[in-house]
Amino acid sequence: MLSKRIIPCLDIKDGRTVKGINFVNIRDAGDPVELASTYAQQGADELVFLDISATNEKRKTFASLVKEIARNINIPFTVGGGINSPADVAPLLEAGADKVSVNSAAVRNPALIDELAKAFGSQCIVAAIDARYVNNQWIVHTHGGKQPTEKELFSWAGECEHRGAGEVLFTSMDHDGTKNGFAVNALAALHGQLTIPVIASGGAGENKHFLDVFTVGKADAALAASIFHFGEVKIPELKKYLSQHHIPVRI
Repeated sequence: MLSKRIIPCLDIKDGRTVKGINFVNIRDAGDPVELASTYAQQGADELVFLDISATNEKRKTFASLVKEIARNINIPFTVGGGINSPADVAPLLEAGADKVSVNSAAVRNPALIDELAKAFGSQCIVAAIDARYVNNQWIVHTHGGKQPTEKELFSWAGECEHRGAGEVLFTSMDHDGTKNGFAVNALAALHGQLTIPVIASGGAGENKHFLDVFTVGKADAALAASIFHFGEVKIPELKKYLSQHHIPVRI
């Protein structure tokens, strides 16, 4: 069985790492370069770097910051925010990113996933999906969770895989920042539907939530932010706990 991945997420705004609850009430969480270096040393399997204001502010992710972070780590690194075309991706990969994530732009123009997968390979493309549970269905949202769409989580995730995405990163907006656990039932359903890896995001608060997301939720990787940024959960202790509960992790 493949090892389950633990992935700290650095949400970047104005060059700083930030974190909110349910996509609002943003507060500062530290310097992204320092955090990235610390997580790599602690045994994180990958990092995700999301420029959360890039789409709303209609600008590109800062390639210079990507380069600085990449220079300080030795683990795979995914970058997202403001990616609208293959021309936006090349500078990020050249700066040191291993993968890119697309969200709002892919919802607006699904063919973007085809273009990126063809240009850079599916292994480089992560389809990030933010969804909220509304009237008994998971509704996809864009622009940092600000705009609901007509797309539904499971059909859109399936389309992303069909178009060439190599992974799906699903964030439950209802669980984000609450520290009450992941959306394990939705994640398990995604796992059953897709053949590509599913990364869980939104709701991590303690070690057991990661155990639940790997056993009940069937996720391939689990992403978290504030509990790592503020030292509430330490990656080495988390991996030891998971290993003790027979979850395959890289230690």
